[in-house]
Amino acid sequence: MVLASAYRSALAVAAERGWRTVAFPSISTGVYGYPTDAAARVALGAVRAELEARPGRFAEVRMVLFSDADLGTYRTALAGLDLTPLGGTTRS
Repeated sequence: MVLASAYRSALAVAAERGWRTVAFPSISTGVYGYPTDAAARVALGAVRAELEARPGRFAEVRMVLFSDADLGTYRTALAGLDLTPLGGTTRS
């Protein structure tokens, strides 16, 4: 999927450059009209996969969102992810 690839590629570049903190917008949900709920699942899943593939590489990955509604959508998507493998315990 192209959207997931955008997140993975950006994190790969950040890792190559030694960046420890990365911030992302909700890619494609504005003018391109990609549904925010689907974009949130793709974005968070891709970021999670990269964090698992590069343990300890990043100190922080932020999602920078336009509205409270978008934040709610991303929180819902995050709650749907099983985060147990990332830290050994489920985070909220």
